[in-house]
Amino acid sequence: MFIRNAWYLAAWSDELGAAPLARRICNQPVVLYRDRQQGAVALEDRCCHRSAPLHLGRIVDAGLQCGYHGLVFDHTGRCVEIPAQVLIPDRARIRSYPVVEKDQLVWIWMGEADRADATKIIDYPYHDDRANWPHRHTVMHIKASYLLSLDNLLDMTHAAYVHGNTVGGGDPMSFIQAKEELTSRPDGLKLTRWLLDVDPPPTYVKAVGFKGRVDRWAEFNFVAPGSVLHWAGAVNVGQGAYENGNREGGFSIRTLNVLTPETEHSCFYFWSVAHGYRQDDPEATAQVFKAVAETFLEDKVMVEAQQLRLAEFGEAGLIGVANDRTRIQMRRTVDNLLAAEAQTTGT
Repeated sequence: MFIRNAWYLAAWSDELGAAPLARRICNQPVVLYRDRQQGAVALEDRCCHRSAPLHLGRIVDAGLQCGYHGLVFDHTGRCVEIPAQVLIPDRARIRSYPVVEKDQLVWIWMGEADRADATKIIDYPYHDDRANWPHRHTVMHIKASYLLSLDNLLDMTHAAYVHGNTVGGGDPMSFIQAKEELTSRPDGLKLTRWLLDVDPPPTYVKAVGFKGRVDRWAEFNFVAPGSVLHWAGAVNVGQGAYENGNREGGFSIRTLNVLTPETEHSCFYFWSVAHGYRQDDPEATAQVFKAVAETFLEDKVMVEAQQLRLAEFGEAGLIGVANDRTRIQMRRTVDNLLAAEAQTTGT
């Protein structure tokens, strides 16, 4: 079950090019393309003539042309051309989805079009501030529920076990015993965790050359249904990062993580990583992107394996532990929004 009246990340802006792009979002087939005016468009990926997938067609001056019999649909989903036929029936149309493009991201509204409110889309100005936050981005396909991936993102305690050779490092107990603050909102939560006076992980040392122990922080802002804005970093012990907020210098990255459900048991993982150190060094950008990509591949292996076991055994017999509280709060937020939507729409 998915929250329908919500914005989902459909594509990176640079994914929309000369050919239509097929995506399944909330188990609905969608085709995305950039029209001749360079606007982003999202339509139902199904011709209303013989149900051919429109992503197999091509972009023309009037819109998107079906690759089977040449019908053309404009950005509203209305058929505007049928070869060798003058009269176009009024019912020759397909669904069009509201789309907003900002911060190099293409967002789609999967619910009732008249309820789409662009002010509800997250702001992420770091993508447009390359001088201070150079970044790279990509998308991964994950054969697991988007909720499982959100569980994983909001759980720092797995880092020392799954990511020991990348961003983990150190003593696993330092992750479990971190100073933690969790606050909730109707549309999400904020989690802040501090690891004080710890050894820096290998990726941090490689990035900025730490010589001794550090104070580390990780801030997570979850915005339902699937966005996690993550700021992580570290500075030398004694600088006062925790005591007085002095986080200048050292290591600092901002990671955008957006999970878009494809089906109940698969999702698209859109992510970018921007670094706040060595901003004029392209090698630093490549280095941190590689390190984070390796980390997320480790996560992918784990959550996909977890999804297989859940499909086999279900959740019967599973137990909870103290460190589940952030995951539980995230799931409660999603459940509350689902219940509120069901009450409003009567579904």
